[in-house]
Amino acid sequence: MAAAITPTPPTNNALKWVSLIVLIVQTTALVLTLRYSRTQVTEGKKYLSSTAVVVSEIIKFITSGIMVLYNNGMDFTLSRKELQREVFDKPTETLKVSVPAILYVIQNNLLFFALSKLDAATYQVTYQLKILTTAFFFVTLLGRKLNSYKWVALILLTAGVALVQLPKDSGKTVAEHDSSEKFMGLIAVLIACLSSGFAGVFFEKILKGTSASLWMRNLQLAFFSIFGAFLMTWVYDREAVAKDGFWQGYNTIIWVVVLLQAYGGLIIALVVKYADNILKGFAVSLSIILSSFISWFFLNDFEPSLAFATGALIVICSTFLYGYEPKPPTYTQIAAETHRA
Repeated sequence: MAAAITPTPPTNNALKWVSLIVLIVQTTALVLTLRYSRTQVTEGKKYLSSTAVVVSEIIKFITSGIMVLYNNGMDFTLSRKELQREVFDKPTETLKVSVPAILYVIQNNLLFFALSKLDAATYQVTYQLKILTTAFFFVTLLGRKLNSYKWVALILLTAGVALVQLPKDSGKTVAEHDSSEKFMGLIAVLIACLSSGFAGVFFEKILKGTSASLWMRNLQLAFFSIFGAFLMTWVYDREAVAKDGFWQGYNTIIWVVVLLQAYGGLIIALVVKYADNILKGFAVSLSIILSSFISWFFLNDFEPSLAFATGALIVICSTFLYGYEPKPPTYTQIAAETHRA
């Protein structure tokens, strides 16, 4: 009698597509709203990006705390015991989390700066270099190996981003000013990519070497990030805060940026759980296309060129190629090769 075949529940498939759509919307909306918030003309003072990072980390901390409590059945006693066991009883492991936390704070501040200098389309494509930096630290820190597909993808990625950075023909004075601004933005993105790559791999290493839940680690990450974000505010904007207040320039669009940034990491975690690499590549590709179109058609701060279109297409293809995992040979293929030998 043949064994009954259990149908695959549609829930996971539905969650996969929902998480993917949410990722596309979040990634595109964050870049565009952040760019708009840095370039919009306002009557009063502009908001301080360093304070936005602080608020974002506080929201992450509160959300992670609620999720730790939820995972413990809303039992404060169990949550307190988990906190004692995973945080206070392991001070060395806890302190390790401060490394990626500070790096993420630096990265987030740099991204605000970058989107003050670069249009959303160029930023989106260039920021995909974080795949390259992550791969580098993946090999050097974790001692992993990359297959030939991934190496080809990384070479294509670098070439595509280089094409996107080619200057456009325009007036000399305007071109010099634009090139200077764009160069500063590019440097900010490159440092952010390095920070993102190292922090991501280091955090993965911590997660795999501990029994703590992901939410507990996110709680620790946000805790250290809050202090790092306050430090950045004090170093760069203490005079502006003292003069016009912490909340200067905040409006609805700024709060949208803060919330999108706060929950971006959680959305990525959702996608990692429910979607495969090919679908994540699809999300990145769609996000680049949408950002480029809206940046050009609605924000009027981007003019597409042949070099940009070619570079963006190469980056999109490299993203798919990097996420491609060749299937292992089937039993039939192995048997055929053995028979042929």
